[in-house]
Amino acid sequence: MNIDMTKFSGKCSCGRNHKLTVNEIILEEGALQRIPEILQKDPYIGYHSFAMVCDENTYEAAGKEVEALIKGIQIIKLESENLHANEVGVNKVREALEQMKETDCLVAVGSGTIHDLTRYHAYEKKIPFISVPTAASVDGYVSTVAAMSWYGFKKSMIAVSPILVIADSQVIAQAPMRLTASGAGDLLGKYTALADWKITHLLNGEYICDRICSMEYEALDNLKNSLEGLKNGEIAAYEELMYGLLLSGLAMQMTGNSRPASGAEHHMAHFWEMAVINEEISAYHGEKVGVGLILAGGIYHKAASYLKKGEFCIKDHVDVETGLIEVTFRDRELCESIKKTNDPNLLDSIHPDLLSEKTKEIIKIIEEIPEAEEIENMLRKVGGVKSLEELGFDPSMKEKTARIAPYIRDRVTYLRILKFYDFYDQIIK
Repeated sequence: MNIDMTKFSGKCSCGRNHKLTVNEIILEEGALQRIPEILQKDPYIGYHSFAMVCDENTYEAAGKEVEALIKGIQIIKLESENLHANEVGVNKVREALEQMKETDCLVAVGSGTIHDLTRYHAYEKKIPFISVPTAASVDGYVSTVAAMSWYGFKKSMIAVSPILVIADSQVIAQAPMRLTASGAGDLLGKYTALADWKITHLLNGEYICDRICSMEYEALDNLKNSLEGLKNGEIAAYEELMYGLLLSGLAMQMTGNSRPASGAEHHMAHFWEMAVINEEISAYHGEKVGVGLILAGGIYHKAASYLKKGEFCIKDHVDVETGLIEVTFRDRELCESIKKTNDPNLLDSIHPDLLSEKTKEIIKIIEEIPEAEEIENMLRKVGGVKSLEELGFDPSMKEKTARIAPYIRDRVTYLRILKFYDFYDQIIK
């Protein structure tokens, strides 16, 4: 499956001229074997000194083959145990790079953590990098930011997208099923992300691109039809999942931010990933996103049932819950950072009268999100995580998460808008 990059760039009916920073994506069985051929053409022929970032597992999965195909490539092989995209992981890669001869191109062989560490250093060194995914586990392969847990605080740090993606579907299909299920959870999370985007556009006129929305809904439909194939190890199904995840990354490049891919479900996941809030849990990012989708989608559907009855009141104004932020984020520096993120108050952009006027349209958007039971069934087909308990949390974490998660990012979601309604306390429990 060669991905036609021209489909995603250029002038659009949304009024923007979409631009991509990735030159080429190759997604096919045996793609790794094409590396020597690809590196002999522009613009890659100009790079002569490569360094590969991988871990012990991804080296065995694909790194060993990459080493044989790129003569003279230098290897940074990290210990896979307790490896995270954080300040510790960054320093390990930095120390290794400092001991090597100067490189002009990095190669990331792995999944989310390896890619975030690589793109961080590519940005820092002002050199490009090539992506070699080893699992269909995350949607961030072509992201322009590095998702980091920086001293306990989840941050999106400026980085770079790869110039080239070489995704060998044979390698990807051999990844542990848990990683595949994580990717399915990450992609399914677009249901609430897109709903948040559409509702916010409806209420405050935030930019939206219908073309991007349509592309992502199509990818979600293809994923639903591929779940049985994933369970059975079918290459075509893995290519559909990987394509959907890469498409999500391209959508972020097209908009210039993560709005098409990240909404309330991701804000919940980011909250759980904050080590300063919780003891670190042994769960992949996509697993947390999948549970976030189930929780957020469930809350949205409960809200829709109240909206349909028409028996509700809307507040004239909603203040930032500074006291809640202070009680939750005990670390002084983190607390101040969260408060700064919420100044000015994003809900000031939402007019209560318009919120009431658009009730029918909001209900319609919510109904595009599958019910929690359907999401659970989809994740069950690939052995995915489906509950707070499976993540390692007490069920009481649901209410705490619903209340505080909207504040950790400077983005309006319906989860935050729900604070306007008098039924808010009933639907988040």
